[in-house]
Amino acid sequence: MQRGQEWELRKDEANGAEPKTEANGAKPKLEAKTTDPKPEAKAPEASAEAKTAEPKPEAKPAEKKPAPLPPTPAKRRHNRRLAILVGAVVLILVAAIAAYYIYFLAPFVSTDDAFIAAHVTLVSPRISGPVIRLLVHDNQEVKEGDPLLEIDPRDYNTKLAQARADLESAQSQLAQAKAQVVVDEAKAAQQLAAVTVAEAESARAGADLKRYQAVEIRAISRTQLDLQETQAKSTAASVEEARQQAKAAEAQIELSRVNIKAAAAGVQQAEAKLEQAQLDVSYTKIAAPVDGRVTQRSVEKGDYVQTGQSLMALVPFDVWVVANFKETQLARMRSGQPVSIRVDAYPKRHFKGKVDSLQSGSGAQFSLLPPENAVGNYVKVVQRVPVKIIFDEPLDHQLDIAPGMSVEPEVRVK
Repeated sequence: MQRGQEWELRKDEANGAEPKTEANGAKPKLEAKTTDPKPEAKAPEASAEAKTAEPKPEAKPAEKKPAPLPPTPAKRRHNRRLAILVGAVVLILVAAIAAYYIYFLAPFVSTDDAFIAAHVTLVSPRISGPVIRLLVHDNQEVKEGDPLLEIDPRDYNTKLAQARADLESAQSQLAQAKAQVVVDEAKAAQQLAAVTVAEAESARAGADLKRYQAVEIRAISRTQLDLQETQAKSTAASVEEARQQAKAAEAQIELSRVNIKAAAAGVQQAEAKLEQAQLDVSYTKIAAPVDGRVTQRSVEKGDYVQTGQSLMALVPFDVWVVANFKETQLARMRSGQPVSIRVDAYPKRHFKGKVDSLQSGSGAQFSLLPPENAVGNYVKVVQRVPVKIIFDEPLDHQLDIAPGMSVEPEVRVK
């Protein structure tokens, strides 16, 4: 009877109904029915020691737990809805992670091993001398052609005046050589005329000799004949002498023409020295070769500078990014791909750029001591390849973005 009441009471509680109460309003009391244990049989008489021992306490019987009730339909529906909700949340979370990877991680490659680079121009003098004027200060912005400093020009002005004097002397020698050619040509013409006269005299003497020889010996004396023969030989020798002098005059003309060439070469040499002297004077004023900012200035007014000595550096405003990507990141990287650039100095600003080119070789290959993997123990290391990234738009000059600054580029490769 009591067990049946207890079963009905628990069933009503599971269904959500109020438990039945007695007439006085109190809930019925459930008394647990216990079963008295069967009396134990008396043990046979033991030894004297066992009889004197104290009796052990009797163990209480274990209470019986009621069997679990089967879940109700409402609870089953609740559990089903909870399982569907948890599964939907898990699917949405997995889909969100997959979409984030596909659209925000997989199409991009990035690296923090990237820096700003530029063509830094070193300013050096072409001549030596003391600095008499310094026209720029540290970190000053300059334009191409702006004066930077001036070297004492007095020594070079003196050399310039000497070069001009040497040029005038060479030009005088050239004019003299040209005049000498005219004189020698006149002498050569005179010598040719002398040859003609000598030939005429020789012909007359030869004709006279023939006439004397045709006359009988008794008509002329032997002395006259010998004199005529001597005169014929003399005039013949005079012809030969005149001809040799004419040849000498022609040779003198050629020599004078050679002297003209030598004098002309002397003029060119003097002109070259004059031009060099003028350049040396112009080199005393050093101007900015490019637009940029003065950096690493190491010269002061009064310093004696040497040819080729580094005085300062000009950092141009045209900069780019050199990113050292791992070789495993280059499989899908191509020129022209868009790049998002973040400069560590300006973390709140993002710049846009594009991949310009990839270096033909790893950075380690062009280092001072390139690796030699053919000897010793080999440990494979992922190599890095420099990638040039250029900005899409010119940078604001107010932003101090200079070579060596750290950046983090992110290239979209899909």
